[in-house]
Amino acid sequence: MSRFFLMPLAPPARAPWPRRLALQAIRLVLVGLLLGWLYAWAAPVVYPQKILPGFWLGSAHGALMPMALPSLLMGKDVPIYAQNNRGKIYKIGYIAGINACGFVVFGLSFWKPQRRPKP
Repeated sequence: MSRFFLMPLAPPARAPWPRRLALQAIRLVLVGLLLGWLYAWAAPVVYPQKILPGFWLGSAHGALMPMALPSLLMGKDVPIYAQNNRGKIYKIGYIAGINACGFVVFGLSFWKPQRRPKP
């Protein structure tokens, strides 16, 4: 085998930091707008007026609550908690939903798959 195939590949050139920062800011704003629009669209479905929410709707409300910030910043008055609920079971579901959302978001953000060594 020739030596050319054994040489490591050079890492790709990185863009200058002001450009990277601007691209990240644009990406953050676009994702925020998308999440704000999705939350404003989903709020009437997830917060029904005629149903007293219990554990499952509480967990949905908790999971969606972090997405409410972009909607609130965009000037929409969206709900983040059902005032009329089934009490403790709703609150347990709400907290479980917040924790599940955080686990998924932060778990995916910081997860790095391990490479298995070849035998």
